[in-house]
Amino acid sequence: MKSILLRICLLVGLLSAGVVAARAAEDLGAVKARLAQRLGSLDQLKSSGAVGETNRGLVDLRAASPAAGDLVAAENRDRGIVYAAIAQQTGSTVETVGRARAKQIAAASAPGVWVQRESGEWYKK
Repeated sequence: MKSILLRICLLVGLLSAGVVAARAAEDLGAVKARLAQRLGSLDQLKSSGAVGETNRGLVDLRAASPAAGDLVAAENRDRGIVYAAIAQQTGSTVETVGRARAKQIAAASAPGVWVQRESGEWYKK
């Protein structure tokens, strides 16, 4: 009887893990879609100097704007989700992933975009 109960518990656990993994993959797809959908607006804000790229792989509001503030918050929330997924897959930390991503973003940023050095100093690329 204990053996059957143990097998049932194990099966339920495996099925639950599969459902959670499938749900996480689905959510990550939705997050990536939202990131792609915001890209044009975010690029405009970066070009105008209202938003800059931090040394943690996030965006930061550089000029007061309620609309830009909402976009920055949504972008950072979704980037955090993606960084957490990458950290989990690689056995790293969210901070390490964000800092590595910040270097990639800085290198790929267009001229005139505000970028933060590792030291915290801001500069216009």
